[in-house]
Amino acid sequence: MPGGFPLAANLKWLFTELPFERRFDAAAAAGFGGVEYAAPYPYPPARLRGLLRAAGLRQVLINSPAGEPGSPERAGLACLPGRATDFRTGIERGLTYATELGAGLLHVLAGIVPPDVSAERAFATYVTNLAWAADQAHGTGVRIVVEAQNERDAPGYFLRTQARAAAVVEAVGRDRAGLLLDLYHAQVTEGDLVRTLGAWLPYALHLQIADPPDRTEPGTGELRWPRVFDAVREAGYAGWVGCEYRPAAGTVAGLGWVTEVTA
Repeated sequence: MPGGFPLAANLKWLFTELPFERRFDAAAAAGFGGVEYAAPYPYPPARLRGLLRAAGLRQVLINSPAGEPGSPERAGLACLPGRATDFRTGIERGLTYATELGAGLLHVLAGIVPPDVSAERAFATYVTNLAWAADQAHGTGVRIVVEAQNERDAPGYFLRTQARAAAVVEAVGRDRAGLLLDLYHAQVTEGDLVRTLGAWLPYALHLQIADPPDRTEPGTGELRWPRVFDAVREAGYAGWVGCEYRPAAGTVAGLGWVTEVTA
């Protein structure tokens, strides 16, 4: 645990040497206390609960449902005007999975802005939809989070900066939503990561990490991770750190960073 933060293995990105259902035990054996992944929906909740229980893991985060790769809905529906009914159906499904899995966080994907929709209209649509999602989550033990993603990896994604994502949180209410602050996306888009963290960590309910430029494990890229983790700790962040990176040479072989970059 770097700096004392509990680590969640992102099972979409880590342990891909194994079939999905075997990744839970592999994550536990490697020392992770929790897991996250974008899409639990191909599996019945009872099956996933069994895998979590058998491995002794906690489900930390899932995403709201999204469309198929290549579809207009591939990055979510929340900012798309005229899709409120479909959005609400997806949120209801996401909250059902989150509550049944014991996940404390539901990441509501913003979506890709259609070319004929202004940024102002997309923002208003997103805030309206997110407020409805937060209302549905109230009393369930699930918190709503939003994430800014960089233009290189997610072309057209509505939330591109931490400032825009935080503005959404402010509009909905900081007691009802928060940031999923992905340090890789933040560095690619905005740079000056330690100062960026200082500004936006107060909004964060969850962190995700990867090292630019190749989105590999910490210590393989351009960031000075001991300083980064110091900044996170100094800001008083006490939540999970999700490991959403592409292992450079195998998941287990690359886990030396957990001690190396925090020495």
